[in-house]
Amino acid sequence: MKTSTLYQLKRHLRPGRVYRRQDLLRWSHSVDRHLRDLTVDGSLHKLRNGLYYCPRRFEFGEAPADERELVKAFLRTNRFVVTSPNLYNQLGLGTTQLYNKRVVYNQKRHGTFQLGGRMITFERRMNVPKQLSQEFLLVDLVNELGQLAEDQEAVLSRVHERVKEMDPRKLSRAVSLYGKYSTQKKFQEMLQHAA
Repeated sequence: MKTSTLYQLKRHLRPGRVYRRQDLLRWSHSVDRHLRDLTVDGSLHKLRNGLYYCPRRFEFGEAPADERELVKAFLRTNRFVVTSPNLYNQLGLGTTQLYNKRVVYNQKRHGTFQLGGRMITFERRMNVPKQLSQEFLLVDLVNELGQLAEDQEAVLSRVHERVKEMDPRKLSRAVSLYGKYSTQKKFQEMLQHAA
């Protein structure tokens, strides 16, 4: 009976997927014992308590869990955005520092957690964009400027110049949705001068 139930559970596992313990309850009446058996035989890897990864196997080994899939299972929602201070370098503002930091803006969790061997910082935000945009990154850069290893005055001066090139409606919307109070004040001045 154990073998057939375990076999049935195994048939539902999809390579590359991340599962919460609760996800597997519908296929197993002894989920803890089956999880132990599946981690022993390598069908699943335990990422942290209650979180498991069904590895994708290739000729040269196993692929790690997809970051988005991992975060989605951890948060139990897809209302989040994954970013990094490194993305500010794409804005053409002269920022050049490289950071070993992944940040997940979400509405549920706050803190730094190890997920699948990676340290990921979760920050709770009231509003979370569906996807990254230049406007969001610019607002986020000003939000986080005090945390960056950059010359703040020089970066702000270049942000001021960049504001003149951007769509003022899109940027104003991003500022009101995602900007901290101090960030909103800075952008109000910049947008007034850009008009």
